[in-house]
Amino acid sequence: MPDNTTETLGTRRGSDFARLSQRIQAAGLMERTPIYFAVRLSLIALAFVGSWVAFFLIGNSWWQIVTAVFMAAAFGQVGLVSHELAHRQIFNGRRISEAVGRVVGNLGIGLGYGWWQDKHTRHHANPNHEEHDPDVNADLFVWSEGQAGAARGIPAFFGKYQAFLFYPVLLLEGLNLHYGSVRALFKPTTKHRVLEGALLAAHFVLYLGAVFTVLDPLPAVVFIAVQQGLFGVYLGCIFAPNHKGMPTLKKGEKLDFLRKQVLTSRNVRGGGFTDLALGGLNYQIEHHLFPSMPSPHLALAQPIVRDYCAEIGVPYHETGFVRSHVEALTHMHRTGASLRARKPA
Repeated sequence: MPDNTTETLGTRRGSDFARLSQRIQAAGLMERTPIYFAVRLSLIALAFVGSWVAFFLIGNSWWQIVTAVFMAAAFGQVGLVSHELAHRQIFNGRRISEAVGRVVGNLGIGLGYGWWQDKHTRHHANPNHEEHDPDVNADLFVWSEGQAGAARGIPAFFGKYQAFLFYPVLLLEGLNLHYGSVRALFKPTTKHRVLEGALLAAHFVLYLGAVFTVLDPLPAVVFIAVQQGLFGVYLGCIFAPNHKGMPTLKKGEKLDFLRKQVLTSRNVRGGGFTDLALGGLNYQIEHHLFPSMPSPHLALAQPIVRDYCAEIGVPYHETGFVRSHVEALTHMHRTGASLRARKPA
């Protein structure tokens, strides 16, 4: 990203997004895509159900490690469906989106739909804002020099080596999502706690019951470790390149909507496989500007958004998949430098 980002951060023109939105609307890119989602959701359901059918057919065998890998990918794709439902990309109505989202998320993969939707909504409202975006909390890693300077305890330790620990920690992300989903059930602010709790409980009972019924204890534990670990890594590789290493905002820094979304986001270039594997979230800038835009339209919106950003002088950052991870890890290593330089107390 150009070095004059901080200068651009101070530029605010509220009408810029309105003009871009008019162009997007005129191109028909906010229209629903029922046929696309009917096909896509059917294929994902087939993969999800197929992975469980294969699990039961293979039985008590170490070949189930292969099933675990495939099931991790299927869980990740179901997670992307939950994301699209939360943004109402599939259905117009809130109630049907939430109902299907709870079945897909809570029951399907053990992800609390209500908890995750609240968390993700706050992220979209203030991406990479150190005070308001829960995805850049310094609870384990540090994302800016300011956070590094204030870090103590676990963030201070992990922050020193965070570029090397990032992917190993992602192996625990699946479990962390389960933990966050269950913990939210004990908060009064969580809506529909009984329903969400019942669906989560059903997921865990069915998942663990199936695994420990079919497999002996040791291969069962290994199966869960591989499946849940790769599920976490997959989700991390979908979401981490989007914002990690991009500018963060601090208290008192304000931007108009367009700049807040564009300057803190990174697009990932790629072909059809990248679009499929990342669920269209490789077009992160377009997604943040138009969260309810159906995912197949994000690629069509990209040239419109990119050209418009060039027209008004707003930096628009996109790079390849590998390079996006390199940029994120380089930023994490650089941010942890002050922690590595600290003298032991």
